[in-house]
Amino acid sequence: MRVLIIGHREVPQVLPMAECVEVMAAMFGVLGRGEALLPLRQIVWQPDRRGALGLMPAYLGAPGALGAKVVSVFPGNASTRYESHQGAVLLYETGNGRLLALVDAGAITAIRTAAVSALATRLLARPEAGELAILGAGTQAAMHLAAMRAVRPIRRVRVWSRDPAHAQRFAEREAARHGLPVTAVATGAEAVAGAEIVCTVTGATAPVLRGEWLAPGAHVNAVGASVPPFRELDTAAVVRSRMFVDRRESALHEADDFRLPQQEGAIDATHIRGELSDLVLGQVQGRTAASEVTLFKSLGLALEDLAAAQHAYERAVAAGLGTWVEFSGEREA
Repeated sequence: MRVLIIGHREVPQVLPMAECVEVMAAMFGVLGRGEALLPLRQIVWQPDRRGALGLMPAYLGAPGALGAKVVSVFPGNASTRYESHQGAVLLYETGNGRLLALVDAGAITAIRTAAVSALATRLLARPEAGELAILGAGTQAAMHLAAMRAVRPIRRVRVWSRDPAHAQRFAEREAARHGLPVTAVATGAEAVAGAEIVCTVTGATAPVLRGEWLAPGAHVNAVGASVPPFRELDTAAVVRSRMFVDRRESALHEADDFRLPQQEGAIDATHIRGELSDLVLGQVQGRTAASEVTLFKSLGLALEDLAAAQHAYERAVAAGLGTWVEFSGEREA
C-alpha cells in the first residue's frame, strides 16, 4: 500500500491561503449540519510543562475523511531554530480505513489557523477595515497578514512583539513581501490604537491586549492562547466584545481568554454568541452595528487540519507532488 508524504515546502503549493479560506468555510458548514465528529483534543504535558504532545482526531462527513493530527507544542521554541508546533496530520479514507497521506503538521497548522481567522474576519469585520494590528511577530503573524489581505483591503500594519528586534525584522521583511507600510512599534497599546482589525498571535500567559485600547468597531482575532495557562486578552476586552468561537465546547474547556473572565463573574456562557458554523450557515447574526467590537476566539480544531490535509492531498496527487512510500496495510495474496 502506498502512502503520500507531503512535506513542509510542498504544503503551501497545494494549500494556497485563498483556497484554504474556502476549504474552511465548507468544513464549518459540514460541522454545522452535524456531519462531523470532533472529540476534545488529548494533551500530554511534560512534567516541567516545557512542552506537550497533542492528539487531535476527527471525522469529516463531506468529502469523507478520517484522521488525526499528532503534534508537539513547545512555546519556548521562539528563541530557538525550531517551530513551536511540529508533527504530522494522518489522513485516512473512510471506506477501508487506508492511510492515504502524512502531511507536515507545522505547515498545515500555520495556513489553516490563519485561514480560519480570515473566515471569521470576512464574517465579522467591517467591509472597509484596512488598519491592521498584529501582536506577535512569529510564523502566525506572517500567516495572518497574508490571510487578512485575502479578505480585507489592508492598507497599513503595525506590529508589536515582546522582542523589539523580532518585530523590526518582521516589519522589514513583510513590508517588502507585501508592498505595504508595516511598522514595528514599542507597545501593544500603540499597535492597537485605531486599528480596525487586531490579531493576537503570541505565546503569552498574561494579557497582551486590553479592552481599553480597542477602537469602536474593531474586530479581534484571538489566536495564540489555545490551552491553559495561555491567555492574551484581559477581562475588559472580552466583556466589551460580541464573541464567537470555532467550537463552544472547546472554548468552555480550553480557552483561558474566556474561562478566567467567567470565573471572575464578569461573563457567563451566554457571552459566546455563536460558533463559526452558525455564522457560515446564517443561523446567528454576526456584527450588529458599525461601532460594535467583535471577537473571534480561535482554539484550533482537528477538523480544520483534516479538511486542509484532504485538500492538500487531492491537489498534490493531481500535481504530482509529494513522495510515495510503501506501507503495510494490504493482505498478502
